[in-house]
Amino acid sequence: MTAALLSPDELETALRAIGRERYHDRHPFHRMLHAGECTIDQVRAWALNRYCYQRIVPLKDSTILARMDDTELRREWRRRIVDHDGDVGDIPEGGLRAWLALTDSLGFDRTYVRSLDGALPGVRFACDAYLHFVRDKTLLEAIASSLTELFSPTIIAERVQGMIAGYDFVSHDTLRYFEKRLTQAPRDSDFALGYVREHATTPESQALVLGALRFKCDMLWAQLDAIEHVYVHGGPSPGAWRPGSGMRRE
Repeated sequence: MTAALLSPDELETALRAIGRERYHDRHPFHRMLHAGECTIDQVRAWALNRYCYQRIVPLKDSTILARMDDTELRREWRRRIVDHDGDVGDIPEGGLRAWLALTDSLGFDRTYVRSLDGALPGVRFACDAYLHFVRDKTLLEAIASSLTELFSPTIIAERVQGMIAGYDFVSHDTLRYFEKRLTQAPRDSDFALGYVREHATTPESQALVLGALRFKCDMLWAQLDAIEHVYVHGGPSPGAWRPGSGMRRE
């Protein structure tokens, strides 16, 4: 049985419903993190592993960009790469450097963070799966997978407020990555949502974009599952970071 064609507004409603059900702000580890209930080593484990995801963001956007034939579309999308990689002139620091400022503040050696040597296999595999997704699926699906940005301003605001209140080892400066994303993410999601509303015009293509957003939510959730398993419940993960390793030597 073929699904009924949704209007653009109905499609947007269905996309937002996926976020309410599956976005990782509902994950138990994130609730711990935002409530100030993590130890400093659990926060370190999260920041170290999350760098795996931050690292691939400009890589996945470059992959999507290379698949675009339209000049205007490429011009819009390349801003995302500048946001994360930085640029000469007025944007010297991108999101990657801002994230490294956070891991710096937590005592990590930058070479260790960038090496990914201490990252959990589950986190690395999830990030690799996302790169494969945007490379192998349709351009429409690749763009739709970015729509988790529809939900990120809420989680970012909660994260910054909760971590500032709950941990004396972070500050607004070390969390500046998130404060920039409060303006960048809505800009990016508005554009991607407009593209999806315009180009998902058949029941089949609408099913693909809904599936793409579910995949992205699952990928983000899987990273937190791995972190919680090892650093909250004490599950084994040979080779993963252990407290005291990979830190700067004063």
